[in-house]
Amino acid sequence: MMNFRQRMGWIGVGLYLLASAAAFYYVFEINETYNKLALEHIQQHPKEPQEGTTWTHSLKGAVKRQALYACSTCTPPGAEPAGICLACSYECHGSHRLFELYTKRNFRCDCGNSKFKNLQCKLLPEKGKVNSGNKYNDNFYGLYCTCKRPYPDPDDEIPDEMIQCIVCEDWFHGRHLGAIPPESGDFHEMVCQACMNHCHFLWAYAPQLAVPALTKANSLEDEGIVLNVEESEEQKKEIKKESGVEHQEVKEEKQTEQFNEPSTSSGSTCAEIVTKSEEPVCKLKELQSKQFLKKDTATFWPSNWRSKLCTCADCLKMYSELEVQFLTDEYDTVLAYENKGTSDQETDRRDPLMDTLNSMNRVQQVELICEYNDLKTELTDYLRRFADEGTVVKREDIQHFFEEFQSRKRRRTNRMQYYCS
Repeated sequence: MMNFRQRMGWIGVGLYLLASAAAFYYVFEINETYNKLALEHIQQHPKEPQEGTTWTHSLKGAVKRQALYACSTCTPPGAEPAGICLACSYECHGSHRLFELYTKRNFRCDCGNSKFKNLQCKLLPEKGKVNSGNKYNDNFYGLYCTCKRPYPDPDDEIPDEMIQCIVCEDWFHGRHLGAIPPESGDFHEMVCQACMNHCHFLWAYAPQLAVPALTKANSLEDEGIVLNVEESEEQKKEIKKESGVEHQEVKEEKQTEQFNEPSTSSGSTCAEIVTKSEEPVCKLKELQSKQFLKKDTATFWPSNWRSKLCTCADCLKMYSELEVQFLTDEYDTVLAYENKGTSDQETDRRDPLMDTLNSMNRVQQVELICEYNDLKTELTDYLRRFADEGTVVKREDIQHFFEEFQSRKRRRTNRMQYYCS
Protein backbone atom coordinates (compact mmCIF):
# COMPACT_ATOMS: atom_id res chain seq x y z
CA MET A 1 0.00 0.00 0.00
CA MET A 2 1.21 3.51 -0.85
CA ASN A 3 1.20 6.16 1.81
CA PHE A 4 -0.53 9.52 1.37
CA ARG A 5 2.58 11.34 0.13
CA GLN A 6 3.27 8.71 -2.55
CA ARG A 7 -0.36 8.76 -3.68
CA MET A 8 -0.36 12.55 -3.95
CA GLY A 9 2.90 12.39 -5.90
CA TRP A 10 1.41 9.98 -8.41
CA ILE A 11 -1.70 12.12 -8.68
CA GLY A 12 0.54 15.12 -9.43
CA VAL A 13 2.36 13.15 -12.14
CA GLY A 14 -0.98 12.04 -13.52
CA LEU A 15 -2.31 15.56 -13.67
CA TYR A 16 0.89 16.71 -15.41
CA LEU A 17 0.60 13.94 -17.98
CA LEU A 18 -3.09 14.70 -18.33
CA ALA A 19 -2.37 18.32 -19.17
CA SER A 20 0.39 17.32 -21.60
CA ALA A 21 -1.78 14.73 -23.30
CA ALA A 22 -4.72 17.11 -23.52
CA ALA A 23 -2.50 19.75 -25.07
CA PHE A 24 -1.13 17.18 -27.54
CA TYR A 25 -4.59 16.08 -28.53
CA TYR A 26 -5.79 19.67 -28.79
CA VAL A 27 -2.90 20.60 -31.05
CA PHE A 28 -3.33 17.43 -33.11
CA GLU A 29 -7.03 17.98 -33.76
CA ILE A 30 -6.83 21.74 -34.34
CA ASN A 31 -3.75 21.50 -36.53
CA GLU A 32 -5.53 18.99 -38.76
CA THR A 33 -8.44 21.40 -39.18
CA TYR A 34 -6.03 24.28 -39.74
CA ASN A 35 -4.25 22.37 -42.52
CA LYS A 36 -7.57 21.63 -44.20
CA LEU A 37 -8.51 25.32 -44.12
CA ALA A 38 -5.09 26.28 -45.49
CA LEU A 39 -5.45 23.76 -48.32
CA GLU A 40 -8.89 25.11 -49.15
CA HIS A 41 -7.46 28.67 -49.22
CA ILE A 42 -4.69 27.63 -51.64
CA GLN A 43 -7.19 25.86 -53.87
CA GLN A 44 -9.44 28.92 -53.92
CA HIS A 45 -6.54 31.34 -54.57
CA PRO A 46 -4.05 29.41 -56.74
CA LYS A 47 -2.65 32.56 -58.37
CA GLU A 48 -2.26 34.59 -55.21
CA PRO A 49 1.33 35.85 -54.99
CA GLN A 50 3.38 34.06 -52.36
CA GLU A 51 6.21 36.57 -52.03
CA GLY A 52 8.98 35.40 -49.74
CA THR A 53 9.68 37.45 -46.68
CA THR A 54 12.03 35.09 -44.84
CA TRP A 55 15.76 34.73 -44.98
CA THR A 56 15.56 31.53 -47.07
CA HIS A 57 14.52 33.54 -50.10
CA SER A 58 17.44 35.91 -49.59
CA LEU A 59 19.82 32.96 -49.66
CA LYS A 60 18.23 31.43 -52.75
CA GLY A 61 17.37 34.58 -54.68
CA ALA A 62 17.09 38.35 -54.64
CA VAL A 63 14.55 39.83 -52.23
CA LYS A 64 12.45 42.83 -53.17
CA ARG A 65 13.55 44.70 -50.03
CA GLN A 66 15.30 43.47 -46.90
CA ALA A 67 17.56 44.54 -44.06
CA LEU A 68 21.24 44.00 -44.81
CA TYR A 69 24.56 44.06 -42.98
CA ALA A 70 28.20 44.30 -44.00
CA CYS A 71 30.98 42.40 -42.25
CA SER A 72 34.24 44.34 -41.93
CA THR A 73 35.87 41.23 -40.46
CA CYS A 74 35.37 39.20 -43.64
CA THR A 75 35.42 42.08 -46.16
CA PRO A 76 37.74 44.80 -44.81
CA PRO A 77 38.47 48.01 -46.73
CA GLY A 78 40.17 47.14 -50.00
CA ALA A 79 38.29 43.87 -50.45
CA GLU A 80 35.25 43.45 -52.64
CA PRO A 81 32.05 44.84 -51.11
CA ALA A 82 29.54 42.28 -49.88
CA GLY A 83 26.23 42.24 -48.03
CA ILE A 84 24.69 39.61 -45.79
CA CYS A 85 21.13 38.98 -44.68
CA LEU A 86 19.84 39.08 -41.11
CA ALA A 87 19.95 35.29 -40.65
CA CYS A 88 23.59 35.05 -41.73
CA SER A 89 24.51 37.95 -39.47
CA TYR A 90 23.48 35.73 -36.54
CA GLU A 91 24.41 32.28 -37.78
CA CYS A 92 27.62 32.87 -39.76
CA HIS A 93 28.96 36.23 -38.49
CA GLY A 94 27.82 36.29 -34.87
CA SER A 95 31.23 37.17 -33.43
CA HIS A 96 32.33 39.45 -36.30
CA ARG A 97 32.32 43.23 -36.58
CA LEU A 98 29.13 44.17 -38.44
CA PHE A 99 27.51 47.44 -39.37
CA GLU A 100 23.92 47.88 -40.46
CA LEU A 101 23.04 48.98 -43.98
CA TYR A 102 19.33 49.35 -43.17
CA THR A 103 17.38 48.20 -46.25
CA LYS A 104 18.32 47.60 -49.88
CA ARG A 105 16.17 46.53 -52.81
CA ASN A 106 16.60 43.49 -55.07
CA PHE A 107 19.56 42.13 -53.15
CA ARG A 108 20.72 38.56 -52.62
CA CYS A 109 22.82 37.53 -49.64
CA ASP A 110 26.55 37.24 -50.48
CA CYS A 111 27.51 35.16 -47.45
CA GLY A 112 29.82 32.31 -48.44
CA ASN A 113 30.27 33.20 -52.11
CA SER A 114 33.58 34.04 -53.82
CA LYS A 115 33.86 37.36 -51.95
CA PHE A 116 34.35 35.45 -48.71
CA LYS A 117 37.65 33.60 -49.09
CA ASN A 118 37.64 31.39 -46.00
CA LEU A 119 33.98 31.36 -45.00
CA GLN A 120 31.22 28.96 -45.98
CA CYS A 121 27.60 29.85 -45.36
CA LYS A 122 26.17 27.58 -42.68
CA LEU A 123 22.60 28.03 -43.87
CA LEU A 124 23.15 27.41 -47.58
CA PRO A 125 26.64 26.07 -48.33
CA GLU A 126 26.10 25.76 -52.09
CA LYS A 127 26.00 29.23 -53.60
CA GLY A 128 26.93 30.93 -56.82
CA LYS A 129 30.28 32.66 -57.07
CA VAL A 130 28.82 36.16 -57.44
CA ASN A 131 25.43 37.85 -57.39
CA SER A 132 25.53 39.91 -60.56
CA GLY A 133 22.21 41.59 -59.81
CA ASN A 134 23.42 43.17 -56.56
CA LYS A 135 24.39 46.84 -56.47
CA TYR A 136 27.03 48.17 -54.11
CA ASN A 137 28.23 51.56 -52.90
CA ASP A 138 30.44 53.01 -50.18
CA ASN A 139 27.86 52.04 -47.54
CA PHE A 140 29.26 48.49 -47.68
CA TYR A 141 32.54 49.88 -46.30
CA GLY A 142 30.79 51.88 -43.60
CA LEU A 143 31.05 55.21 -45.45
CA TYR A 144 28.09 57.45 -46.22
CA CYS A 145 27.09 60.71 -47.88
CA THR A 146 29.16 62.84 -50.29
CA CYS A 147 31.61 63.44 -47.45
CA LYS A 148 32.41 59.69 -47.31
CA ARG A 149 32.37 59.57 -43.52
CA PRO A 150 31.25 56.79 -41.14
CA TYR A 151 28.10 57.01 -39.09
CA PRO A 152 28.16 57.73 -36.28
CA ASP A 153 31.21 59.88 -36.94
CA PRO A 154 33.38 60.38 -33.84
CA ASP A 155 34.97 63.46 -35.40
CA ASP A 156 31.71 65.17 -36.34
CA GLU A 157 30.37 67.34 -33.54
CA ILE A 158 27.50 68.83 -35.57
CA PRO A 159 24.17 67.12 -34.80
CA ASP A 160 22.55 66.21 -38.10
CA GLU A 161 19.97 63.77 -39.39
CA MET A 162 20.90 61.16 -41.99
CA ILE A 163 18.39 60.76 -44.86
CA GLN A 164 18.38 57.92 -47.39
CA CYS A 165 18.03 58.56 -51.11
CA ILE A 166 15.40 56.27 -52.61
CA VAL A 167 17.26 55.90 -55.92
CA CYS A 168 20.91 55.20 -55.03
CA GLU A 169 19.97 54.20 -51.44
CA ASP A 170 22.98 56.03 -50.00
CA TRP A 171 22.62 58.00 -46.78
CA PHE A 172 23.26 61.76 -46.63
CA HIS A 173 23.68 64.39 -43.97
CA GLY A 174 20.89 66.92 -44.15
CA ARG A 175 23.42 69.73 -44.55
CA HIS A 176 24.99 68.08 -47.62
CA LEU A 177 21.86 67.99 -49.80
CA GLY A 178 22.14 71.47 -51.30
CA ALA A 179 18.96 72.57 -49.53
CA ILE A 180 17.65 72.56 -46.00
CA PRO A 181 15.30 69.56 -45.67
CA PRO A 182 11.71 70.16 -44.57
CA GLU A 183 10.55 68.88 -41.23
CA SER A 184 10.83 65.08 -41.09
CA GLY A 185 7.06 64.65 -40.88
CA ASP A 186 6.43 66.76 -43.97
CA PHE A 187 8.07 64.39 -46.47
CA HIS A 188 8.52 60.64 -46.80
CA GLU A 189 11.18 60.19 -49.47
CA MET A 190 14.24 62.02 -50.77
CA VAL A 191 16.13 62.00 -54.07
CA CYS A 192 19.72 63.25 -53.79
CA GLN A 193 21.41 65.76 -56.08
CA ALA A 194 23.26 63.19 -58.19
CA CYS A 195 20.13 61.09 -58.68
CA MET A 196 18.11 64.17 -59.64
CA ASN A 197 20.65 64.78 -62.40
CA HIS A 198 20.33 61.14 -63.42
CA CYS A 199 16.51 61.16 -63.23
CA HIS A 200 16.20 64.59 -64.86
CA PHE A 201 12.53 64.01 -65.71
CA LEU A 202 11.67 64.39 -62.00
CA TRP A 203 12.30 68.14 -62.23
CA ALA A 204 9.15 68.43 -64.34
CA TYR A 205 7.13 66.82 -61.52
CA ALA A 206 8.82 68.72 -58.70
CA PRO A 207 6.78 71.99 -58.90
CA GLN A 208 3.51 70.06 -58.43
CA LEU A 209 4.50 67.08 -56.28
CA ALA A 210 7.68 67.80 -54.32
CA VAL A 211 7.67 69.22 -50.81
CA PRO A 212 9.46 72.61 -50.88
CA ALA A 213 12.76 72.80 -49.03
CA LEU A 214 13.18 75.34 -46.25
CA THR A 215 14.54 78.74 -47.32
CA LYS A 216 16.38 79.66 -44.15
CA ALA A 217 19.62 81.59 -44.91
CA ASN A 218 22.68 81.44 -42.68
CA SER A 219 25.04 83.62 -44.73
CA LEU A 220 25.09 86.35 -47.36
CA GLU A 221 25.92 83.76 -49.99
CA ASP A 222 22.97 81.60 -48.97
CA GLU A 223 20.72 84.68 -48.85
CA GLY A 224 21.65 85.53 -52.41
CA ILE A 225 20.80 82.00 -53.56
CA VAL A 226 17.45 82.18 -51.81
CA LEU A 227 16.61 85.52 -53.40
CA ASN A 228 17.49 84.23 -56.83
CA VAL A 229 15.35 81.21 -56.28
CA GLU A 230 12.43 83.31 -55.06
CA GLU A 231 12.71 85.64 -58.09
CA SER A 232 12.85 82.74 -60.49
CA GLU A 233 9.88 81.16 -58.74
CA GLU A 234 7.85 84.37 -59.27
CA GLN A 235 8.94 84.52 -62.87
CA LYS A 236 7.99 80.90 -63.28
CA LYS A 237 4.51 81.56 -61.87
CA GLU A 238 4.02 84.45 -64.29
CA ILE A 239 5.20 82.32 -67.20
CA LYS A 240 2.83 79.55 -66.14
CA LYS A 241 -0.10 81.99 -66.00
CA GLU A 242 0.73 83.44 -69.42
CA SER A 243 1.26 80.05 -70.98
CA GLY A 244 -1.97 78.82 -69.39
CA VAL A 245 -3.96 81.74 -70.83
CA GLU A 246 -2.40 81.30 -74.24
CA HIS A 247 -3.07 77.57 -74.14
CA GLN A 248 -6.70 78.21 -73.22
CA GLU A 249 -7.11 80.76 -76.04
CA VAL A 250 -5.60 78.40 -78.61
CA LYS A 251 -7.84 75.61 -77.38
CA GLU A 252 -10.95 77.78 -77.70
CA GLU A 253 -9.92 78.86 -81.24
CA LYS A 254 -9.45 75.23 -82.26
CA GLN A 255 -12.83 74.30 -80.85
CA THR A 256 -14.46 77.25 -82.71
CA GLU A 257 -12.83 76.22 -85.98
CA GLN A 258 -13.92 72.65 -85.46
CA PHE A 259 -17.56 73.60 -84.91
CA ASN A 260 -17.52 76.00 -87.91
CA GLU A 261 -16.16 73.39 -90.31
CA PRO A 262 -18.86 71.80 -92.51
CA SER A 263 -19.20 68.05 -92.16
CA THR A 264 -20.67 65.63 -94.68
CA SER A 265 -21.46 63.03 -92.04
CA SER A 266 -22.25 63.74 -88.42
CA GLY A 267 -21.53 60.13 -87.48
CA SER A 268 -17.96 60.25 -88.77
CA THR A 269 -17.29 63.48 -86.86
CA CYS A 270 -18.48 61.97 -83.57
CA ALA A 271 -16.39 58.87 -84.13
CA GLU A 272 -13.32 61.02 -84.73
CA ILE A 273 -13.85 62.97 -81.48
CA VAL A 274 -14.22 59.77 -79.44
CA THR A 275 -11.01 58.39 -80.92
CA LYS A 276 -9.10 61.51 -79.92
CA SER A 277 -10.39 61.39 -76.34
CA GLU A 278 -9.31 57.75 -75.97
CA GLU A 279 -5.72 58.46 -76.94
CA PRO A 280 -3.40 58.09 -73.90
CA VAL A 281 -1.96 61.35 -72.68
CA CYS A 282 1.60 61.51 -71.37
CA LYS A 283 1.64 63.42 -68.10
CA LEU A 284 5.37 64.05 -68.40
CA LYS A 285 5.12 65.71 -71.83
CA GLU A 286 2.38 68.00 -70.56
CA LEU A 287 4.56 69.05 -67.62
CA GLN A 288 7.67 69.43 -69.76
CA SER A 289 5.81 71.77 -72.08
CA LYS A 290 5.60 74.23 -69.18
CA GLN A 291 8.43 76.21 -67.62
CA PHE A 292 10.06 74.57 -64.60
CA LEU A 293 13.19 75.26 -62.58
CA LYS A 294 16.18 72.95 -62.23
CA LYS A 295 18.36 73.33 -59.14
CA ASP A 296 21.51 71.65 -57.95
CA THR A 297 19.74 70.33 -54.87
CA ALA A 298 18.02 67.24 -53.55
CA THR A 299 14.24 67.02 -53.67
CA PHE A 300 11.76 65.85 -51.05
CA TRP A 301 8.55 63.99 -51.84
CA PRO A 302 5.28 63.14 -50.02
CA SER A 303 4.00 59.63 -49.40
CA ASN A 304 1.79 59.18 -52.47
CA TRP A 305 3.85 60.90 -55.14
CA ARG A 306 4.87 57.69 -56.96
CA SER A 307 1.30 56.93 -57.95
CA LYS A 308 1.17 60.23 -59.86
CA LEU A 309 4.08 59.45 -62.19
CA CYS A 310 3.18 58.79 -65.81
CA THR A 311 2.97 55.13 -66.81
CA CYS A 312 2.53 55.46 -70.57
CA ALA A 313 4.59 53.22 -72.85
CA ASP A 314 7.22 55.89 -73.55
CA CYS A 315 7.70 56.70 -69.87
CA LEU A 316 7.94 53.04 -68.88
CA LYS A 317 10.61 52.58 -71.54
CA MET A 318 12.48 55.59 -70.15
CA TYR A 319 12.29 54.20 -66.58
CA SER A 320 13.73 50.92 -67.84
CA GLU A 321 16.59 52.62 -69.66
CA LEU A 322 17.42 54.63 -66.54
CA GLU A 323 16.99 51.50 -64.36
CA VAL A 324 14.47 53.19 -62.10
CA GLN A 325 11.39 51.05 -62.80
CA PHE A 326 10.87 50.79 -59.04
CA LEU A 327 9.75 54.44 -58.90
CA THR A 328 6.27 53.42 -60.08
CA ASP A 329 6.02 50.68 -57.45
CA GLU A 330 4.44 52.00 -54.26
CA TYR A 331 5.35 48.75 -52.45
CA ASP A 332 9.04 49.50 -53.04
CA THR A 333 9.00 52.27 -50.44
CA VAL A 334 10.61 51.85 -47.03
CA LEU A 335 7.28 52.84 -45.48
CA ALA A 336 5.56 49.90 -47.21
CA TYR A 337 8.37 47.62 -46.01
CA GLU A 338 7.96 48.81 -42.42
CA ASN A 339 4.17 48.50 -42.55
CA LYS A 340 4.50 44.96 -43.87
CA GLY A 341 6.87 44.11 -41.02
CA THR A 342 4.37 45.46 -38.50
CA SER A 343 1.58 43.45 -40.12
CA ASP A 344 3.69 40.28 -40.06
CA GLN A 345 4.47 40.79 -36.36
CA GLU A 346 0.78 41.15 -35.57
CA THR A 347 0.09 37.96 -37.51
CA ASP A 348 2.84 36.11 -35.63
CA ARG A 349 1.40 37.24 -32.29
CA ARG A 350 -1.98 35.76 -33.14
CA ASP A 351 -2.71 32.20 -32.00
CA PRO A 352 -3.51 30.13 -35.12
CA LEU A 353 -5.19 27.49 -32.97
CA MET A 354 -7.61 29.98 -31.47
CA ASP A 355 -8.21 31.51 -34.89
CA THR A 356 -9.12 28.07 -36.19
CA LEU A 357 -11.42 27.43 -33.22
CA ASN A 358 -13.14 30.75 -33.76
CA SER A 359 -13.64 29.90 -37.42
CA MET A 360 -15.70 26.83 -36.44
CA ASN A 361 -19.44 26.96 -36.15
CA ARG A 362 -21.29 26.30 -32.92
CA VAL A 363 -21.80 22.57 -33.58
CA GLN A 364 -18.11 21.99 -34.30
CA GLN A 365 -17.08 23.86 -31.16
CA VAL A 366 -19.45 21.78 -29.00
CA GLU A 367 -18.18 18.55 -30.58
CA LEU A 368 -14.60 19.57 -29.86
CA ILE A 369 -15.42 20.35 -26.21
CA CYS A 370 -17.19 16.98 -25.86
CA GLU A 371 -14.18 15.21 -27.35
CA TYR A 372 -11.92 17.00 -24.90
CA ASN A 373 -14.12 15.95 -21.94
CA ASP A 374 -14.11 12.34 -23.15
CA LEU A 375 -10.33 12.45 -23.44
CA LYS A 376 -10.01 13.93 -19.98
CA THR A 377 -12.25 11.26 -18.40
CA GLU A 378 -10.67 8.29 -20.14
CA LEU A 379 -7.10 9.50 -19.58
CA THR A 380 -7.79 10.07 -15.88
CA ASP A 381 -9.14 6.52 -15.51
CA TYR A 382 -6.19 5.16 -17.49
CA LEU A 383 -3.59 6.90 -15.34
CA ARG A 384 -5.33 5.99 -12.09
CA ARG A 385 -4.47 2.33 -12.68
CA PHE A 386 -0.76 3.20 -12.80
CA ALA A 387 -1.09 5.22 -9.59
CA ASP A 388 -2.90 2.37 -7.81
CA GLU A 389 -0.32 -0.19 -8.97
CA GLY A 390 2.64 2.12 -8.25
CA THR A 391 4.14 1.67 -11.73
CA VAL A 392 5.82 4.28 -13.94
CA VAL A 393 3.99 5.62 -16.96
CA LYS A 394 6.14 5.10 -20.05
CA ARG A 395 6.03 6.73 -23.45
CA GLU A 396 4.72 3.51 -24.96
CA ASP A 397 1.80 3.55 -22.51
CA ILE A 398 0.75 7.05 -23.58
CA GLN A 399 1.12 6.12 -27.25
CA HIS A 400 -0.97 2.99 -26.71
CA PHE A 401 -3.66 5.04 -24.97
CA PHE A 402 -4.02 7.45 -27.87
CA GLU A 403 -4.11 4.63 -30.40
CA GLU A 404 -6.93 3.02 -28.45
CA PHE A 405 -8.68 6.37 -28.04
CA GLN A 406 -8.55 7.06 -31.77
CA SER A 407 -9.80 3.54 -32.49
CA ARG A 408 -12.79 3.98 -30.15
CA LYS A 409 -13.46 7.38 -31.72
CA ARG A 410 -13.57 5.86 -35.22
CA ARG A 411 -15.91 3.09 -34.04
CA ARG A 412 -18.26 5.69 -32.52
CA THR A 413 -18.17 7.71 -35.74
CA ASN A 414 -18.90 4.67 -37.92
CA ARG A 415 -21.94 3.77 -35.78
CA MET A 416 -23.47 7.22 -36.24
CA GLN A 417 -26.81 7.31 -38.07
CA TYR A 418 -26.86 9.63 -41.09
CA TYR A 419 -30.48 9.07 -42.13
CA CYS A 420 -33.88 9.81 -40.68
CA SER A 421 -35.60 6.83 -39.08
